[in-house]
Amino acid sequence: MDNRPIGVFDSGLGGLTVVKALKELLPNESIVYFGDTARLPYGIKSKDLVEQYSKQITKFLIKKDAKIIVVACNTATAMALNRLKKDFKNVPIIGVIEPGSKQAISKTSRGKIGVIGTIATIKSKAYEISIKNKDKNVDIISKACPLFVPFVEEGLTNGDAINQVAKHYLSSFKNKVDTLILGCTHYPLLKSVISKITKQITLIDSASVVATDAHKKLQYHKLLNQGVQKGTLHCYVTDLPMRFEELGNIFLGEEIKHLHLVNDF
Repeated sequence: MDNRPIGVFDSGLGGLTVVKALKELLPNESIVYFGDTARLPYGIKSKDLVEQYSKQITKFLIKKDAKIIVVACNTATAMALNRLKKDFKNVPIIGVIEPGSKQAISKTSRGKIGVIGTIATIKSKAYEISIKNKDKNVDIISKACPLFVPFVEEGLTNGDAINQVAKHYLSSFKNKVDTLILGCTHYPLLKSVISKITKQITLIDSASVVATDAHKKLQYHKLLNQGVQKGTLHCYVTDLPMRFEELGNIFLGEEIKHLHLVNDF
């Protein structure tokens, strides 16, 4: 039995959607979550800087005895996952792009897949590369939706403003794709808004797929906690944004009880 925690990190609070999925699938596993709220968004930063931040956070989580690292940030996965795997070979590290790509390929009926994400994620072409490596016959349309993250961070997940923004971004996918990857952990919070505009398009929410992938990795490396006691969640953030508790509830679906502010790490 391995009762060490699962380490999860994101540029902000969006990765709590992955934590929620992990808690549902693996309720007896403890989780240490790191949200880099002082330095978000990662989606507009350079590859070098995202790699630097990701390495700092991974070191922090390993010091907290994390037995596996889940990079719950699409941008960090796209820009830093390969570097993390090279630099931290003793700890299994998984990202969100591979699981999301696999799920999209399994769900598409016509081989037409859309991807939405931050500017950095879309510019990296990480999803396109991942999908094409698995099935070169799939057609992919990608689009950056940079305003989605600030809307979610402000708790504006419904109303006229976000509906207009979503329509502006997503109307071009109509009749062109049958499956759409929500390539940012914030986007599941906009699923109801997105689904209104993308009717008859299957939405891929990577959070639940990543949780399944983490479960498989834990099994493979014999790291599962076989105990019956419910796991704990400790959240570390680099800044306490206004309305943090409300936002935490939105992403996680419950109150965050063990919250720690990290100034120097």
